[in-house]
Amino acid sequence: MVYDGIPAVPEGIETDLQTYQNTRSATFQGWTEAGGILIRTRFGETAQLHRVAAPGAAREQITFFEEPVRNATSAPAGDRYIFAKDVGGRELYQGYLFDSAGIRTLITDPGTRNDAFTFSRDGKRIAWTRATPGRSDWDILLMEGGDITTRRVVATGPGVIAPLDFSPDGRKILLHRYISATASERYILDLDSGKTRQINPSDTEISYVGGRFTPDGEGVLVLSDQDAEYTRLVRFDVGTGKSALLSPADLAWDVEGYDLTKVSAFDVSPNGRLLAYSINEDARSRMVLIDLVNGKKLPVPDLGEVVLRKLRFSPDGTRIGMTVSAGDAESDVWTWDHKRKSLERWTFSEMGDLASGQLPMTSVIRFPSFDGRSIPAIVYRAKSPPPGKRPVLIVVHGGPEAQMRPSFDATFAYFVDKLGAVIVAPNIRGSTGYGRSFTNLDNGLKREDAVKDIGALLDWIAAQSDLDPSRVVIYGASYGGYVTLASLAYYDARLAGAIDEVGISNWSTFLKTTEGYRRDSRRAEYGDERDPEMQAFFDRISPLNMTGRMTKPLLVIQGANDPRVPRTEAEQVVAKLRAAGREVWYLLAKDEGHGFRKKANQDAAAAVQTMFLRRAFGLDDAGKK
Repeated sequence: MVYDGIPAVPEGIETDLQTYQNTRSATFQGWTEAGGILIRTRFGETAQLHRVAAPGAAREQITFFEEPVRNATSAPAGDRYIFAKDVGGRELYQGYLFDSAGIRTLITDPGTRNDAFTFSRDGKRIAWTRATPGRSDWDILLMEGGDITTRRVVATGPGVIAPLDFSPDGRKILLHRYISATASERYILDLDSGKTRQINPSDTEISYVGGRFTPDGEGVLVLSDQDAEYTRLVRFDVGTGKSALLSPADLAWDVEGYDLTKVSAFDVSPNGRLLAYSINEDARSRMVLIDLVNGKKLPVPDLGEVVLRKLRFSPDGTRIGMTVSAGDAESDVWTWDHKRKSLERWTFSEMGDLASGQLPMTSVIRFPSFDGRSIPAIVYRAKSPPPGKRPVLIVVHGGPEAQMRPSFDATFAYFVDKLGAVIVAPNIRGSTGYGRSFTNLDNGLKREDAVKDIGALLDWIAAQSDLDPSRVVIYGASYGGYVTLASLAYYDARLAGAIDEVGISNWSTFLKTTEGYRRDSRRAEYGDERDPEMQAFFDRISPLNMTGRMTKPLLVIQGANDPRVPRTEAEQVVAKLRAAGREVWYLLAKDEGHGFRKKANQDAAAAVQTMFLRRAFGLDDAGKK
């Protein structure tokens, strides 16, 4: 860690933080052949994979690396799985095949980025996507069984392409191609002929999420917003291209999906009879289970106001595994046995010494923006707040097409409990979860409208009887870092400070230096700097060109190995503000990339953020005004 221009951290902050930072979470990765589960959780510095044999059973650690393990994919048949990890946050993920004998095999080429590992139904074939630094094209690779000598490239294409599923006979692969947040395509690759066929309409822009072959191989289940504001679950007929709606036609929320390769949150039971999915209702999840034969809805548990991830049927089809998180509890793994109608908790992640009263409560509010549009936000408040007006931390998500959701965050809990802060996390225009039109509201020359939403939020804060408009700090990471820096320029007089983590400071330099395999997708979202009109627009809105307006203290946090937003984006704004005599703290992690993944680094960043917020909020070392 490099502390540049940062005062010494007062004694006691790190110790105080540990009560919160030592909490753990567990995320569901998949089922084992024996009916147990794979989870990802942290013991020590980094998150690693563990097995859990039964609900509440001990966690058996099975990977041991200094670097965090990203995720795991279980084989449908045979006790094997693949996990991925990188080194130093460079995102050059390598895939490792782990079998029942405990043999771990590297199946990818070092120096490349590998993702979306997919097994055939019988577990004998493995496909994945590969990107090579400096190239814009992505490759689809195929390997037979665990024999690395059979590995070969079976398709290459522009943009982000990735495998989603094998046909039941293992001879075809359903492919995803990502273009932008509101545009993607679906193809079927015939492995016998090597030919690829597009199965979605090609004359209109549609967002697709995930995809699974039906058990007979004649259809594909996919999320789609074709002719709709929200993503709905549909069945494509592979032969005719016709589609049939499976989720309600009048549903005014998205059926859920997530991550870069648009992995879906829905799953189909091994016998093809049951379909499980969840709906993103105002940033919270609602589970749905239907019988595909008769179309009837089946009972599901009432989980309350939670966020669900990765619904997956067990090998015998009787249970559905999932990650469940809430604003006042760490993520844990639960299962629903639809035959016995039984909800079981498999993991019990430690909350350390935290009492329930110290944990924040979350709510969803809305505020009107400059154009009359209603903007949603997640608010974290203390359950028993002290009297008086509270300082505010605005948190802006990245993406830009991400969504803030009411999940637990240990650092948020600390800021609420120990600093008395209220955290407001807006889903500004451009966020997903609120319809296609809302996601497109910040595109191209409308980019500054997202920043105007922050101005409207500041108006809302000023109107609240329990919030102090003179003590507002804004924090954002990645695209949220851009919004943070732009807000510091536009609303400097209304802010007490800003925290920029891995943020974009200049659109032109960012698009020229972001890793080549993602540059085209970023240009599709933000605009192409090679176009003179767009270049002129970037020159006008880039925070680096507005530093003369920024007078309030700024904390910049960066990973040295970031391939998405290179460290030059941080260092050029730090240098320019310091040259003007502004107060800038700069925290650099030499072994991190786009965000911090190692606990020691996360702890260090939280301590510096705490010290920065205390000063900006006018608090003493005890957190008192």
